Amino acid sequence: MALIVQKYGGSSVSDAEAMKRVAKRICDTRHAGHNVVVVVSAMGDTTDDLLDLAGQLTEEAPQREMDMLLSAGERISMSLLAMAINQMGVPAVSYTGAQAGVLTDSHFGKAQITGMVPERVARSIREGQVAIVAGFQGVSSDDDVTTLGRGGSDTTAVALAAALHADVCEIYTDVDGLYTADPRIVPTARRVRRLRQEETLELAAHGAKILHLRAVEFARRYNVPLHVRSSFSDKDGTWIANSDAHPELVGLVPDAALKTLEEDQVEAPVISGIAHDRSQDKITIVGIADAPGMAARLFQIVAAAGANIDMIVQNIPTSGTGRANISFTLPGADAQRTIAAIEAAKDELDYQDLRYSPGVGILSLVGAGMRTNPGVSAKLFGSLSEAGINIDMITTSEIRISVVTKLEDLDRAVRAVHSAFGLDATESEAVVYGGTGR
Repeated sequence: MALIVQKYGGSSVSDAEAMKRVAKRICDTRHAGHNVVVVVSAMGDTTDDLLDLAGQLTEEAPQREMDMLLSAGERISMSLLAMAINQMGVPAVSYTGAQAGVLTDSHFGKAQITGMVPERVARSIREGQVAIVAGFQGVSSDDDVTTLGRGGSDTTAVALAAALHADVCEIYTDVDGLYTADPRIVPTARRVRRLRQEETLELAAHGAKILHLRAVEFARRYNVPLHVRSSFSDKDGTWIANSDAHPELVGLVPDAALKTLEEDQVEAPVISGIAHDRSQDKITIVGIADAPGMAARLFQIVAAAGANIDMIVQNIPTSGTGRANISFTLPGADAQRTIAAIEAAKDELDYQDLRYSPGVGILSLVGAGMRTNPGVSAKLFGSLSEAGINIDMITTSEIRISVVTKLEDLDRAVRAVHSAFGLDATESEAVVYGGTGR
């Protein structure tokens, strides 16, 4: 008997029929002899509908009240799903994030989990019940309801799996796993059977939408195996874990699928996947003093503005002017606030100009095989050159190369690189059942 935490996204519980389909899958898992804890997102477009409703009433809603409002979507899902499971003869009980012991700080709208005390969930497991937990939410030390921000339900599920010492955390979505690229851009993208956590972190951090970065970080920190799969099909999805021997999979994966996973690990490709990001803007500080401490001061100002930086490139002119150019990318939502902060500090920073490029495209090539295989960079840049795509910025890590292109070139760049590295499937196999990829 295994303890399995299952997370279902909004498209998986979008209406009554979807709820029944999910409830049957949960009951089947229970009848197979496993204990099950479930985390659910809000139904379909519920969160967007609540945001629209709030917007009709006020332009600046208090963050505390927004968290109270948005947490309602997951509560609706959890209670309806519990009803559906009980109707099928399996005892189930629903819990809010607070009732499930999800403790957070007080940063409304983007709270961080500070602790997990899932006593009531553990009691339900002992009593043979399926525990249904509202994702995306928790409770602060002041007993205020908080929400965890984008990907919060994924984070809730993995944190619960870690706290309960679950055997696996299954992330159910509307595609059959993680693919070598977004199947909406590359219809011939191939499903990845197995990924290491470090590769998944790089993909999640650079635009892959199926898993949220914080969830993958939790999984790596607490060694929680993840299984990303579709709630609309019975296909085995993508396993994310660092163990080569797969002890965590025994009894959870059919023997044939386990053999395939082991073969895939032996013949692991150099490149695991391509992520892309459309949400970034670029800021360039022209002619800042090339002196110790100036870059530090610049990014202290950027940090104080609350911006999360992705890529940074510094260019030292050859003219010997004693000045440099620094370019960086950041989420578009943070750009205007950051620009205002930098402009307010112009006298202190003593730069010559600030240039803003809204809407850039970032392509990231990820694969642990980069460490031991020469020629990856040459093939990447060669494929972009052949496609007539210009590169604006480049950054790397041990297992990743990221480039900035024009936004209008991004989709073409992804397809060109995907083909150059031989990642295309022999025929289209990617199916987005619910239409959103989540």
